[in-house]
Parts: sequence; structure tokens; C-alpha cells
Amino acid sequence: MRIASRWFERRVVEPGLTLFWEPHAHPLLRCNIWHLQGRDRDLLVDTGLGVASLRDEIADLLDKPLVAVATHIHYDHVGSLHEFETRLMHRLEAPRMADYRDFCALATSQFPAEFRDYLAALAMPLEHDALIDALPRADFDVEGFRTTSALPTRELAEGDSVDLGDRHFEVLHLPGHSVGSIGLWEAASGIFFSGDAIYDGALLDELPDSDIAAYLKTMRRLRELPVSVVHAGHEASFGRSRMVELAEAYIRQRERAR
Repeated sequence: MRIASRWFERRVVEPGLTLFWEPHAHPLLRCNIWHLQGRDRDLLVDTGLGVASLRDEIADLLDKPLVAVATHIHYDHVGSLHEFETRLMHRLEAPRMADYRDFCALATSQFPAEFRDYLAALAMPLEHDALIDALPRADFDVEGFRTTSALPTRELAEGDSVDLGDRHFEVLHLPGHSVGSIGLWEAASGIFFSGDAIYDGALLDELPDSDIAAYLKTMRRLRELPVSVVHAGHEASFGRSRMVELAEAYIRQRERAR
């Protein structure tokens, strides 16, 4: 496998908000990583796979303290969490992050057969064994990849606030995709960082820690949220009308299946 000339790509979405992603990762694992500048501290929403140093990649933006928030514990979102001094995630998943033993793999041969079948049913077949198409460095071991444990420095719950000085994000507990999935909602601007609670693609709700009944409640809640823009954990950002469409489509689909 070739060596990537650079592992991350970035795009300035608006002044002060930069999107980072890992172009060599399979779309299933290609997490959106959001860096938002604040007056007193910056916000980092999710940290990708951790196969290359995210801290090194964003070093040019680190001119003040930074708060790294994990929207949930899945390995494509917490890989570089250990690189940052201030680490936040929901209290239900924080203990698992402190001693990370959740499933993680960069080779489809390491996936359980039932998970491969599940993805195929969602029109997300894994056509190649490797879930990356390049290596971050010559000595990188794809089959030996593991997520680094990282004790969260603060545990979050519904209604907590993440304060950047001039900006304040409310923590919304949005279970369904995982038990401790959260979103960050700024009422003043309508900006919503949704993680994997909702994004414009096939939503995974049959993972080991998923809960369809909880996901339905989350979707009913989200369709009432007066967002202006959703910056999700995967795929492109979208507005409120699209969020309502996605939430209602999920509700219809799952209620028909009952």
C-alpha cells in the first residue's frame, strides 16, 4: 500500500470554523472533525481514527486552550482524543474510553460476518479488505491498529454547557446510535454539531450499543430543534428542512417495521 503524502485534508467552512477529514479512510470511517475558534478557548468536535497525529495537523490553529469533545465512543470519532489535555464525553461512555476495549479495525476481515451483512443490507458493502487506501507512514500496521485509551477529564450530561467565552454550546443527550451519543447546540446561532445522531446518509442503529426505541425518541426531539445548520459526524452539512426530512424518514421506516 502506498504512503500518503498527507493524511488529513481541511476546508474553512466559515470564518473560525474549519472542517478536517481523512481522505484515505473508507467513507464508513471518514469522520468529520470540526475545529471552532472561540474567544477564550477553541472547540474540537471529534478526533478521527488516530492513525496519524491530529494535534500535529491542527498545530497552526492552536493559539489558545482547546476543548476536545467526543460525540460518542466509536473508534472513528475518538482515535486522537488522547492527544489533547481537555477531553469531554458523555458520562455513560467515559468509563469505556478510559480503558478502551470497544471494537476497532481497519480491515474488513476483522469485522464479524453479521456486521458485514448488515452493512451490505444498507447498500454499504465493504468491497476491499483494507478500510484505508494508503498508509500514514511506512511502518504502520493495519491489522495491529488499536484505539488509544484516554481518561476523559470531564464527563458530560444533558443540559451541560461547553463554554468558549463568547460562545456557549448546550449538550444534548441523543441516544440511539450509541448509549452516550451527544450533540452540541448553540441556540444563539442555530449551529448544531450532531455527531452520528443524525447525518445525511444511512444511519446505523443495529450496533451492539444501539437502541432503536431510544433513536426514535431522539429523532422526534431533533425534528423540533430550530437549527440553522447541522454539522454532522459524516457527510455534508445541511439545514433544518433537511434535518426534519431525515428525522421523519427514519421515524416512518422504523414505525413501519414494528
